[in-house]
Amino acid sequence: MATITSRPFGVDRNGNAVTEYVMTNPAGLTVSVLDYGAIIRSIVVPSKTGPVDVVLGHDTIADYENEDAYTGSFVGRYANRIKNATFTLGGKTYPLQANNGPNHLHGSFSSKLYRVKIFGDSLLLEAESPNGEDGFPGTMKISVRYTLTTDNAFRMEYRVSSDADTPVNLTNHSYFNLDGEGTIDNQKLRLYCSHYLEGDAQTCPTGRILPVQGTPMDFTAGKPIGRDFGCGYPQMELVGDGYDHCYVIDRARGASQSICAWASSDKTGISMKVYTTQPGVQLYTANFYADVKTPLKGGKKAVKHAGFALETQHYPCSLSYPEFPSTILHAGKVFRATTTLRFFTGKQCGRL
Repeated sequence: MATITSRPFGVDRNGNAVTEYVMTNPAGLTVSVLDYGAIIRSIVVPSKTGPVDVVLGHDTIADYENEDAYTGSFVGRYANRIKNATFTLGGKTYPLQANNGPNHLHGSFSSKLYRVKIFGDSLLLEAESPNGEDGFPGTMKISVRYTLTTDNAFRMEYRVSSDADTPVNLTNHSYFNLDGEGTIDNQKLRLYCSHYLEGDAQTCPTGRILPVQGTPMDFTAGKPIGRDFGCGYPQMELVGDGYDHCYVIDRARGASQSICAWASSDKTGISMKVYTTQPGVQLYTANFYADVKTPLKGGKKAVKHAGFALETQHYPCSLSYPEFPSTILHAGKVFRATTTLRFFTGKQCGRL
């Protein structure tokens, strides 16, 4: 069973003490979590080159507060974008905070302070979202459970309920770098996704779900993440020469969680497989991460393509496209989602 310890992590701008919780399993895998934003600050994996921290993060709470890349954060009420920062539900139109050009992006969950309870090898983080927060209807109860297992799996379970009908879309926004440094260009990625959502100039879906086959969007056989950077493909150029697209997961029939991604580093020998109950995964390759002015851990400077995010979620802008899976949570009902990261070293999971 994992052990969990805690230590102070400074004071936020509102004067609240922030705590870091460190989860360690018998194999030496360590995950640290902040009660601010339910942030995953580090995941340290034993490897052939020594311990490697495979997620990007910061050394101070002020650095987290002063950047807008959502590094490591739990995001909602609506992960990704809502087109034109407005939606209609039950005959009423709701204007939202426009924080990404004309669109709404991610929401306020990433800046909340969560109440924490420890249950064995799990952390339970809880908070509330009041009626009208970011413009959304209903008071929402939020529950995030992080569990670290003895077989190097880190499980993220989300549970929310609302007293009024409201949209919901939840994810974690960690940026991974399995080398622990540099860019992710030569790290390999396989996506178990044969289709993706075409995006427009604002990174919102056009409504078209396109096959990846025969395009640089194809990761079905696995390839270096940066192999097609700079190739001039229009969908990649729209998002700053890289990927910022929602992929449709090819679900295993009857599976509670399906594998959606497999990433690996030849340098460290670390592999990571991602499983989820969600219908989509947003691949984002930190195309604008150089705009993050706050230093990363150890004083390192943020650079373009410093990490890749695999944001398991429902489709962005679902409220604009009735044919997409519904993201409406009805009053009195419960929305649940689970994503599991499983880490391997050396030849444990084969070669990608």
